[in-house]
Amino acid sequence: MVRLERVNGGNIYDIIELEVDESQKKFVPDNKMSIVDAYGAITGGGNAFPFGIYDDDTPVGFLMIGFDVDEYWEDYPEIAVGSYNIWRLMIDRRYQGRGYGKAAIKLALDFIRTYPCGKSERCWLSYGHENHAAEKLYSSFGFEPNGEKDGDEIIAVLEL
Repeated sequence: MVRLERVNGGNIYDIIELEVDESQKKFVPDNKMSIVDAYGAITGGGNAFPFGIYDDDTPVGFLMIGFDVDEYWEDYPEIAVGSYNIWRLMIDRRYQGRGYGKAAIKLALDFIRTYPCGKSERCWLSYGHENHAAEKLYSSFGFEPNGEKDGDEIIAVLEL
């Protein structure tokens, strides 16, 4: 059974050892950097929820959810203000193609819909132009590009 578990002192080393395929490293930072980003957001007054993705007791990936902006985020997209976002998603190279990404997005949206940081109308995410697998996965949940960019990445939005 696929589940999310917050990154903590008991699982952090297992999570940072997970890696995507070499060809995917241009799409997502490693999990160590993602956890550093979460810490930076939290200490800057923002909100970040880093999770390990598990199949029973086996860590298979990493997911991070954010909310709103923090005091250090410059050049943020307009959609970020007051909205939840699926900030990071990665499935370890050994476990790809088994439906874990789809299960993780469902679990992420279930978590977001508990509104842990307060009510919001939208959830957003971003992906690179060449990341067609991500685009297909996210559009299957109803995420649609809104014309904004986060750096060079396409932003897609889901009405909650």
